[in-house]
Amino acid sequence: MSSDLKAYKVNFVKQNEEANIEKLDYNFWEKANCLSDFCSPWKTELFSKIEFRARWNADYLFFNFQVFDSEIYIDRKDNSTDSICNSDRVELFFRKDEKLSPYYCLEMDVDTRILDFEAYPNWNFDYDWKWPKGHLEVYSFKNPNSFTVQGKISLVSLRELGLIRDNVIQAGVYRAKFSENENLEYEPTWISWVNPKTEEPNFHIASSFGKFILED
Repeated sequence: MSSDLKAYKVNFVKQNEEANIEKLDYNFWEKANCLSDFCSPWKTELFSKIEFRARWNADYLFFNFQVFDSEIYIDRKDNSTDSICNSDRVELFFRKDEKLSPYYCLEMDVDTRILDFEAYPNWNFDYDWKWPKGHLEVYSFKNPNSFTVQGKISLVSLRELGLIRDNVIQAGVYRAKFSENENLEYEPTWISWVNPKTEEPNFHIASSFGKFILED
């Protein structure tokens, strides 16, 4: 199955670049491959450009979402699951294989709130589960015409969860965009790197995943 998956090649961080890692700056990310072929199969409206980049070294998988959208909707009534789920956000899912039993979800907004949970097929989510403590860091910032969510995930945690095999990580990359409709209610546009080919929006399905290839 993994050989058929849509692939993104993750560039390795050379030792002489290590000084850049803490600030994850432009020079760091310009060496990464740019993933920008996102789709929203369930809506005809255009959506703002998204650029995803990732790199890795012996310790971490680094990731960077830049979303070229200045109208960001954040539900700040509290930090509950519902509040994060009703906000503009970016998402990374990881799985061992196409059985999705289990798979792991990271949903992150521009306030660096993180909804991390373990999931099983048929929308069976364990919100009490958390990514291993100290093995995930997320940062964000806004520019006049875009926002960025970036971070790093330890390879130790990915390996302990069984998510790296032969330098391949099976992953989904997504965005939820909330826009006000004519009833003054906010409704989502669901955006995915891989078109899952479902009638209704659904990221929680094997066909929405691709693979990250960790290159030397």
